[in-house]
Amino acid sequence: MQDEIIRYENVGISFGSKKVLSNFSLSIPKGKKILMKGKSGTGKSTLFKILLGFEKISEGSVYYRGKLLSPQVSWQVRKEVAYVSQDTDLGEGPVKALLEEVHAYRPNRKKMGPEKLHMFMGELELEEDILEKNFENLSGGEKQRIGILIALLLGRDIFLLDEATSSLDSGLKKKVADNFLKHGDWTLFIISHDREWEREEVEIIEIEKTDLIEE
Repeated sequence: MQDEIIRYENVGISFGSKKVLSNFSLSIPKGKKILMKGKSGTGKSTLFKILLGFEKISEGSVYYRGKLLSPQVSWQVRKEVAYVSQDTDLGEGPVKALLEEVHAYRPNRKKMGPEKLHMFMGELELEEDILEKNFENLSGGEKQRIGILIALLLGRDIFLLDEATSSLDSGLKKKVADNFLKHGDWTLFIISHDREWEREEVEIIEIEKTDLIEE
């Protein structure tokens, strides 16, 4: 498929002798919105980490833009894909310094203009004074929104969103989902238990726990 961005082909995930995912296949073309649901321990987050090169598959193949995953391809993924992790521990110190640190990385330079920053902060209902606050002192919901803000400021159109709205109230969950889903050209691969992501334009995939012991 010419416009295919991500493809998992018969992927299996094991932790030690325990297999939690088997024969997982999925093709994600450009502009597709996928919501992946399932109980904890089914390997959902690991599927993201495999693509980013942080974890290895036990079996099967993963492709990005038609290229078989390798350290070099994972490096390309990290330059082109915005990842919002369910881990909100992004660092310490003033939020402004954290944002500047992320955008000091060469591929991200010149992407955080003040107009874009203020626009996204408004969409996420973040007050201007949060930039001067220490990140470690923020609430869980504020930390989560800063993670989303960083992803948006990167100016990318492919997103891996891992429980990105779990700490937000229902109104903000809907607002964040609305803002992501309004972009028809954005490719979204979402892990979430929040119903606000369940829309007509979103394909829902349920993953069941395998929990097999490998011989």
